[in-house]
Formats: sequence, structure tokens, C-alpha cells
Amino acid sequence: MMGLSLKMVLFVHVLVVLGFGINGVYGLLSSSTLRNIDNINMEGPYLGIIVPNSFEMNPLLQTGSFLEDHKMPYLDFAGRRFRIGRLENERVIIVMTGLSMLNAGIATQLLITLFKVKGILHYGIAGNANSQLQIGDVTIPQFWAHTGLWNWQRYGDGPEDELALESNGDYTREIGYLRFSDYYNGTNCNNSSDNLLNNVWYQPEEIFPINGVPEQRQHAFWVPVNKHYFAIAERVQGLRLAGCVNGTCLPRPPRVVRVQRGISSNIFVDNKACREFLNSKFNATAIDMETAAIALVCHQQNMPFIAFRSLSDLAGGGSALSNEAASFATLAAQNAVDVLLRFISLLSS
Repeated sequence: MMGLSLKMVLFVHVLVVLGFGINGVYGLLSSSTLRNIDNINMEGPYLGIIVPNSFEMNPLLQTGSFLEDHKMPYLDFAGRRFRIGRLENERVIIVMTGLSMLNAGIATQLLITLFKVKGILHYGIAGNANSQLQIGDVTIPQFWAHTGLWNWQRYGDGPEDELALESNGDYTREIGYLRFSDYYNGTNCNNSSDNLLNNVWYQPEEIFPINGVPEQRQHAFWVPVNKHYFAIAERVQGLRLAGCVNGTCLPRPPRVVRVQRGISSNIFVDNKACREFLNSKFNATAIDMETAAIALVCHQQNMPFIAFRSLSDLAGGGSALSNEAASFATLAAQNAVDVLLRFISLLSS
């Protein structure tokens, strides 16, 4: 009894030192949650699979390839469900982000912080800004950028005028700008009229890498995916994909294509002028609302990352297949899942 009492005292002391206190809670992590996370991590490391929404995640969960863990199929934490299992001989943890950059960044940071993860794979659907590709194609961009961080310039100032706070290093004109007067309905022969909205200048993200000095900011705009992952992705390009849904078939069989650039922001693009601008300005193919946030978190955390985005619409491109995300989203989501599974099989072989 004496030895047991001493062990109990020491155990309580350890909990107090760690911050659990008498309630058994350390911040948002209860002692039971910590035990579950520890048990999960004992079986790791895992590949992290990050998915934007349920209609993109369901095809993966319903495939015969996903085998949930029989002891602990999932862990619920902070509004997320982290699903534990196996895909193509790899241990995986799957989490849904929800819409937007903020949700994607939070889910990614939680996944990397809580669990023993060796790499992040992301998939979903996207708008297409590249006229050389079609709906149903699955793109694998080499670089991702967040194009929703702007410095909006006051009316009357132009490209030669310094931006507010630019001298402090907060903002820059290096990336370039969007001039609203170029898209005035009466613009002809490159002669543009004034527009009170003036210019917005694209800005890089401030980042704080784990191997950097705390609170000493760095900047990043084009974030590369993992070189090894991107090399493996070349071998996925011959994969046959579905091209018909509900009796409607695409003009040609969809294909998997490694492309140079994808972009993300908290904007759903369904506008021809914006689509053409983003393609000409950034050489962008896939346009979505989550991937760049995931890429930025992985970049800061030095975590291998790659994304597979299947084209579900033409972002207002104006062809016969334009603006038909509702019709082709299911097909596009399944194609993205098929590419993910093929990639994992190659990665584990």
C-alpha cells in the first residue's frame, strides 16, 4: 500500500507539472484525449490525407481501399474528425477541412501538431484557368500561391508610387498588380478609363518556419510541393480516368497532368475576365480555395506535401462545358480519389 500511494502521489505531481491540474485538462487537451493521441501515434508514422468537403471525402471512404482502424477508427477534436486507417498498405489519418483558407490552415496545423505524420497528401476539385485542359482532368501543380493577400492602392497612385507601409517591409510591388481600369466595359485598344477601385497589389505571405528565428518573419509566394512526391507523380500521368457521368461524356478521356502552378484564395471564380487574368498573370491552371493554405503550413513546418486537384468547371470560361460544377463535381471528385490511390500505391512500393 505504501508503494502504491507513493506512485499515486508521483503521478498526480506529474499531471500538475504538465498543467493538467485537478480537472485533468491541459488547455483544450484532456488527459483522455492525450492518451488516445499517444496510442494512435504509437502505430505511426502516418500519411496525412486532407480533403476540403464531404462530397470529396465520401468517395475515398467508400472505396474498398480504405480500411478503418478496428481499435480506434477516429478521434474527434476541435470540431474535426480525424479518421484512422490504411490506404494501399500505408497508415493514414484523414481529415476534412471545410471551405476556405482559414479552415484548411487550421486543419493542417492540427493534423501535424497532434499526430506523427510523415507527409501530407491533399486532393479535391478545382476550377480550370488553363484553356489547354478540360473538365475531368486531374492537375498536379508544382507550385502553389495564395493570391488573396492584397494591398489596395488609393485612387490617384500608380505603379511608380510607393505603397503604404512598403518602406517598413510590410508590402511590396515585386509580384505585380491588377488594374481595374483595364476591365472597364468601354476599354478599347488598350486605352483604359479611370476607375476609383484603382489597383490591387499581390502580396507574399509572412511565414515563420520551425527552423527559423521565432517572430522573425520570412516571406513566401510560390510554395513548391515536395520534389520526391512530384517526381513520383510523373508515373501517375498514364492513369485511365472516368469520362462520363449520368450519360453525359466529356469530349475526350480525362487525363492526369503535372502542371506548373495552382492558386488559392477565399474567392469562388466564375468569371471569364478574372479566369483569363489569373492564367496570363500567374500561369495558373487549378484555382481553388484551400490548397495554398495547406502548402504554406507544410512549408513552415518542413512537412512533405503534394496536391491533386481535379477540374470540375472552367471558372466562367464560356465554353459549352462552362459553369457545370454541379454536373461534373462527382466525376471530378472520383477522378481525384483515383489519382490519390494510385500515387499512394507508387509511394509505398
